[in-house]
Amino acid sequence: MTKKATFEDDLARLEALVERLERDELGLEDSLEAFEEGMKLSEALTKALAKAQKKVMKLMRDADGSPSLEEFDDDDGEES
Repeated sequence: MTKKATFEDDLARLEALVERLERDELGLEDSLEAFEEGMKLSEALTKALAKAQKKVMKLMRDADGSPSLEEFDDDDGEES
């Protein structure tokens, strides 16, 4: 039985593919295969992020039970 790749596994694989493509170390056929795999990974990652956002929206509710959308700050509240 194979272990299902995590979001982080897929992201790391996509980053590795991009690096290889940027270094121009692949031939045409290998580049096309890497690009195709990268596009599939990108689609899967986008879907995973959308699913996570829906889950967060479901968890976040106003006092009346209505879904609440709030921005996520990644700078710990500091303004730039």
